[in-house]
Amino acid sequence: MSKVICGLSVSVDGYITGRDPGPGRGLGDGGALFDWYGSGEVQSRVFDGFRLTEPSARVFDELASRVGATLAGHTTYTDSNDFAGGAPHPTAPLVVLSHSAFPPENERQTIVSTGIVDAVAAAKRAAGGKDVGLMGGVLVTEALAAGLVDEVILHQVPILLGAGRRFFHELPGHIRLRILEVVSAPDVTHLHFEVER
Repeated sequence: MSKVICGLSVSVDGYITGRDPGPGRGLGDGGALFDWYGSGEVQSRVFDGFRLTEPSARVFDELASRVGATLAGHTTYTDSNDFAGGAPHPTAPLVVLSHSAFPPENERQTIVSTGIVDAVAAAKRAAGGKDVGLMGGVLVTEALAAGLVDEVILHQVPILLGAGRRFFHELPGHIRLRILEVVSAPDVTHLHFEVER
C-alpha cells in the first residue's frame, strides 16, 4: 500500500535551509546539509552522481526507490528554480501545492491549488502505487496536521545553522512517532520514524 513519507536533510537545530534561501540562491548558506550526497565511494543506484558512504547509500537508495511521486510546496519549488522544469527525483513526477494555479513547466509536473488533501491525492495517483515523498517544511507540517503522513525520515547533519527555514512549524497538538531505524554514517544520522495513529 502506498505511503506518504517525508524525508529531508535537517540541521541539529532544525533548519532545512540556511540564511537567505530563494530563487537563484537555493538553500542560501545551508548547502552543507547535502554534503553527504557526495562524501562517499558508493554510487547511488537511483540518483546518478550521488556518491554516498555505505550506510547512507543503503538508507538513501531504499527510500528513493520507494518514491513514485514527489509533492513539494511552492516555496521549495521556486527556491529550487522550478527544478529546472523537471522534478527532484529522476523517475518520479512532481506535484506542487500552491495557493494559486499556474501552468506547469512540463508533463512531469502537476500544480494543485486546492489544498493539501487534494495535493496528496493527486500525488498518490501520480505515484502509481508507490510512495509519495514530501518536500518543504510548511507542506510537511500541513500534511502532519491533516493526518496524511505515514513516515518521517530526518537525515540529521551535525551542524548548527543558526538561522534559515525551519523543518517543522507549529502543529495543533502532539504527534507521536515510533522509531523504525537509526543509522549512523560518518557525516549524517538517518532517523526513520513511523507516525502513530
